[in-house]
Amino acid sequence: MKIKLLFLLFLISISAIAARPEPEPKWGFFGHRRINRLAVFALPPELIPFYKQNIEYITEHAVDPDKRRYATRHEAPRHFIDLDRYGKAPFETLPRGWNEALAQFTEVYLVDMAGDTVKVVGEGVTQFENNRLMGLGRTRDLNEQGIAAKDYQQFFNKNILPQYYEEIWQVAPDSLAKVVGTPLPCRSIFAKDHLSEHGILPYNLLQVQRRLTEAFYTRNVPAILRLSAEIGHYIGDAHVPLHTTKNYNGQLTDQIGIHGFWESRIPELFADKSYDNFVGAAEYIKDPQSYYWNIVMESNSLVDSVLLIEKRLKQTLPADAQFCFEERLGVTIRTQCAEFAEAYQEAMSGMVENRWRSSIRAVSSAWYTAWVDAGKPELKKLNFSPDEKELQEMKALEASLKKGRIQGREHE
Repeated sequence: MKIKLLFLLFLISISAIAARPEPEPKWGFFGHRRINRLAVFALPPELIPFYKQNIEYITEHAVDPDKRRYATRHEAPRHFIDLDRYGKAPFETLPRGWNEALAQFTEVYLVDMAGDTVKVVGEGVTQFENNRLMGLGRTRDLNEQGIAAKDYQQFFNKNILPQYYEEIWQVAPDSLAKVVGTPLPCRSIFAKDHLSEHGILPYNLLQVQRRLTEAFYTRNVPAILRLSAEIGHYIGDAHVPLHTTKNYNGQLTDQIGIHGFWESRIPELFADKSYDNFVGAAEYIKDPQSYYWNIVMESNSLVDSVLLIEKRLKQTLPADAQFCFEERLGVTIRTQCAEFAEAYQEAMSGMVENRWRSSIRAVSSAWYTAWVDAGKPELKKLNFSPDEKELQEMKALEASLKKGRIQGREHE
C-alpha cells in the first residue's frame, strides 16, 4: 500500500510539472541540449577528449540560463534583443560596444533643492531643463554640446557602469559637477537604464566569451564547463529570428504561439529525424564582436519570412489541420499538428535547419576560440567534479524554476 501511495504521489507531481507552463523555450530544452551535445563533435582533436569526457555536463547544463530567469531579473535580457526598437537595419543608432550602448540609453536625473526631478541626460532633454540644471542663462546639452562624448563616457564608465546590477543607480553630485564644469546644487542624482529592457543578447555573448577565455587561461575547470554550456545556450538564442524583434511571439500580428512553434516544436519533430547534424569543423573567430552581431543581424533579416509564411499557411489550411492534441507525461496538450509543422518548415526552405546547423558550428567555434585565445592550455590532465558551492547553486536554480515565475519579460 505504501509503495502504491508513493507511486501515486510521484505521478501527481509529474502531472503538475507537465501542466505548469514551461519556461520560455528558446530552441526548447530539447534543442539547447542537443545543440551543445552536437557541438562537441565539431571540435578539433586537441579539444574533443576534454569535452567528450564532460559531454553529459555540457548537455544537461545547456538549459541553466533558462532556469536562472526564475531567480534574477538580470537574466531575461541576455536572451534577446529587440533590434526593431532602434529603427531599421543595419540599426546604426545602436552602438556595438556594451559601454557605449549602455551610456547612450541611460538617462540621468537630478532632484533639485525644491524636490523637483529634472532629466539632465537622455532622450528628450529640453532647453528649459538644461537651463535649470546649469543655473545659467544659456542652454547646455550634457550629452552632445556641454560635455565631450569622450569625457561623458569616462564619467559613465567610472560612476554609473559599476552599478549595473544594483537596484538603484546613484550618482555623486560632485562627480557630475566635475564633468559639467560647474557646481550642481541638488538633493541627489540618479540614473535609469533603458537599454536592458529591450534586450542585450549580443553584448552578453561577448562578455561570456571573454569569461570563458579567462576560465581556460586560469584552468578553472568548473568555470570552463559552466560557461561552455551557457554560451551554447545564448548562441542558440541568437540564431532564432524571433529573439531579435519586439514582435517576439507574434503578439503584434495575431500570431501568438509562433515563438514556440518555430524554435521548439519543429526541431523536436525533425532535428533528429531529418537534419544534417554534421556541420564541419569549428573555426577560429577573429573578431568575436562582429561575429556575434552578424549572427543576430542574420536572424533579424529572417523575421518577416518567419511571420508572413506562417500567416499565409494558416489562411490556406483548415483549422483542424493546424492544431492537434497529444499526450505528454500523461497530460493532454494542444500543439501544432505534425503535418502543419512540416508544411511550415518546407515553406521556409530549410530556414530552421540552417539556423540549427549554424548554431552547432558557432557553439563549437566559441569554445575553440576561447581555448586558442587563452594560449591553448593543456587539458588532458584536468578533471572535473562539482564542488559544494556549485552543487548549492544547481539546487538553487532548480528551486527557482519550480516557483514558476519568470523575472522579466516572458516570450510566451
